[in-house]
Amino acid sequence: MDHGGALSRFLQINSIAKIYVQRKAFEPHFNKSIFLKVSIGIDDKLKNHPQVVLVEGDYQIDDELSLFTVSHTDKCYSKANDTLYAKGQKDNFLHEHNLIVKEKQTALIMGCGHAGIVNIMEKAESYHPQLCIGGYHLFNPLTKKTVSTTLLNDIAQELQKYPQIQFYTCHCTGTEAFQCLSRQISNLFYLSCGEIIET
Repeated sequence: MDHGGALSRFLQINSIAKIYVQRKAFEPHFNKSIFLKVSIGIDDKLKNHPQVVLVEGDYQIDDELSLFTVSHTDKCYSKANDTLYAKGQKDNFLHEHNLIVKEKQTALIMGCGHAGIVNIMEKAESYHPQLCIGGYHLFNPLTKKTVSTTLLNDIAQELQKYPQIQFYTCHCTGTEAFQCLSRQISNLFYLSCGEIIET
């Protein structure tokens, strides 16, 4: 819901833009706790919309724009993902893709980074990004809990391998996790809605 819930409204006011969506994103997805199971999937009627382009896995849009998915999510796994399910099993996030933009600089734009910033960066490395923008999903909005300090330290250690990249994180990382990470990573910054990055 929070990723694609406004898609139908967007399509009402924009009749031009193409929307690239992993085909798996239209499969049922749930947020499941001990007491509750809530559908959080995208309206599957939208998959037949003429502006929606269904893709499967990595996809080259043009010379400047590429999409890629991440199949390995085991490195520095965030427990904030534990309530997310697809098809009766824990979500593997193959429906989530990341965008590479090649212009003056190469930028990696993630969504909530459910596959894990470390795993995403390992695949993105071949594109040589200088800029990485996205959430790290280290805060669970239902339980209001941040992941463990041990995990945050492990993530910081991995991201220190990329001193040439400017990291900007936001929303679902959580301010507590950001503060812990930014104390260890000098090239990590917080990005809020409405702010502009000039390169």
